[in-house]
Amino acid sequence: MEQEPILNDHNKDEHEPAHTAEHMLNQTMIRMFGCERSKNAHIERKKSKINYNLAECPSAEQVAEIERKMNELIAQDLPVTYEFATRDNIPEGVVLDKLPEDASETLRIVRIGDYDVCACIGKHVESTKAIGTFKITSTSYKDGSFRIVYKVNQ
Repeated sequence: MEQEPILNDHNKDEHEPAHTAEHMLNQTMIRMFGCERSKNAHIERKKSKINYNLAECPSAEQVAEIERKMNELIAQDLPVTYEFATRDNIPEGVVLDKLPEDASETLRIVRIGDYDVCACIGKHVESTKAIGTFKITSTSYKDGSFRIVYKVNQ
């Protein structure tokens, strides 16, 4: 019988659809703007906020394209799967700079189809269709930080 890996305790109770959308939004921003994954996000059922370091504010057309792309991905009903990896055997494309210093040696890797992969111990939906509709409710830009406020409707 295979033993379940020991992972860090998770002190958050994310709204699974919004948290899964966060992963997809991170990858969308990376692909559209060449930025890094967000270093901070506040994910809730009613609304979620996430910030990206960008040299300039995206245009209204680019913001509309982010929302369009997210809803296109959601409609593809991509599977959300998990695997476990040790720190010395991390899959390609997984960046560990957001992990806490006391993160366990074994990490849970979350994949959203072939679109995104990252280490995460949070809660997620089983497939992207469960997210519902992704809606950007506002954006702001100050001192190189671009904030997206969004909500999902199942």
